[in-house]
Amino acid sequence: DDQYRGCSPAMTEALPALNSSDFQKNPLFARVWPKAVAAWQSKGSPVSPLSSSAQAIALMAYTMDDLYKEFNNAVRVAGHSPQEYRDNFHFKMLHFLLAQALGTLRDTQGPQRRRVHRGVCGVQFKAQRGDIVRFGQFASTSLSKERAKCFGTDTVFEVYTSHGADIQEF
Repeated sequence: DDQYRGCSPAMTEALPALNSSDFQKNPLFARVWPKAVAAWQSKGSPVSPLSSSAQAIALMAYTMDDLYKEFNNAVRVAGHSPQEYRDNFHFKMLHFLLAQALGTLRDTQGPQRRRVHRGVCGVQFKAQRGDIVRFGQFASTSLSKERAKCFGTDTVFEVYTSHGADIQEF
């Protein structure tokens, strides 16, 4: 939910340095990002309404080569303390670009209440209908329950949300 309020210009200016640092310290991210760039270029994926191609590429990278698994785990751990984030979170660029892209898409697509599904493996949640569940990370979902089950069946959420953004074009 961190929207980088008040520091977006500074983060945008810091992106080249963050990019270099994140790539040096995170081999998976360094391997996936160029693949996402190539996929974005070959697909002719749109930028609009996003403010940069980097935001579109970040959306594509997040869904490639199990990057989302390592990223989501790192987000959960980095949230424990500012020092953990500063010293050990090597997805700063990706996190910023995803937050900006998803915020822009939500604003552009307008408020839409959608029924989406999320399948997870290795974790069982105890939630009752009507409970508020906070994932504490970027949580990809699918409009199709069957597609969501491809990511796990230990817990399959059916979520009604107005906070998501449709990223199918990316």
